[in-house]
Amino acid sequence: MPTNDNVVATAREGAVAVLTLQSGPVNALGSALRQGILAAVEAAEADPAVTAIVLIGGGRMFSAGADITEFGKPQTGISLPDLLNRIEASAKPVVAAIHGNALGGGLETALACHYRVAVPSAKVGLPEVKLGILPGAGGTQRLPRVVGPRKALEVIVGGSPIGAKAAAGMGLVDELAPEDSLRAHAVAFAERVVTEGRPLLKIRDRDDKIAEGRENPGLFAAFREENARKTRGFEAPEACIACIEAACRLPFDEGLAFERAEFQKLVSGTQSAAQRYVFFAERQTAKIPDVPEDTPA
Repeated sequence: MPTNDNVVATAREGAVAVLTLQSGPVNALGSALRQGILAAVEAAEADPAVTAIVLIGGGRMFSAGADITEFGKPQTGISLPDLLNRIEASAKPVVAAIHGNALGGGLETALACHYRVAVPSAKVGLPEVKLGILPGAGGTQRLPRVVGPRKALEVIVGGSPIGAKAAAGMGLVDELAPEDSLRAHAVAFAERVVTEGRPLLKIRDRDDKIAEGRENPGLFAAFREENARKTRGFEAPEACIACIEAACRLPFDEGLAFERAEFQKLVSGTQSAAQRYVFFAERQTAKIPDVPEDTPA
């Protein structure tokens, strides 16, 4: 297992600290990577020569999300929700630079950053519902504040990823970057944030988009009715809907607590255990003995 010292590479480009996640193959947000990100962010914050931070994925993606092999095991190190709250509270702007996939906890990490840039080929999403759980690190609370509750319902309950261009169209991505120069573009974007004196945009403080859910609470009943056939018999979709509903009626921290309680109920339940078993079984059957994992298909 990688150590905290080598799962995040830190480099300086001018006054911008570039933190590269390098916990291959998918930058899963296990304990070591979470601790590495925390240490790197705090070091950048403490460095008076650093004015902004860029968080970028090494290898082929930003992050595929939480390390689901840790589910049901004792917590070690900082939790993902606490890490994301810490990133969001940074006194220096944090920019997420996204390529490949930013899924589940990966997208939740990007949502905790103050700004997001992505290459057009990137995909983002919250697919936890397919594992019988829900986004448990603030995804059900932050996403509705960016895209509105109706679109958040479609993304979270549907569970399918969306392209970066569509994400930019709904305000989830602040700027698209050229495919071959994401890092340089993200650094330049971070420099502009500083020189132009842009605010630290904390999604937790936004409430304009969730007003829709307060003013039209019937949209949740309508969504349940529209999707009743697809979600019947499954616990996770209803929990996702309830959490997005909570985002519209509760203060942010209370919404987070509600989300966490719902997540814990699902992750310890039999449905999620069965769906996670199927997930790992399907991955195992795709592996052929004696053939390297990186062999082209």
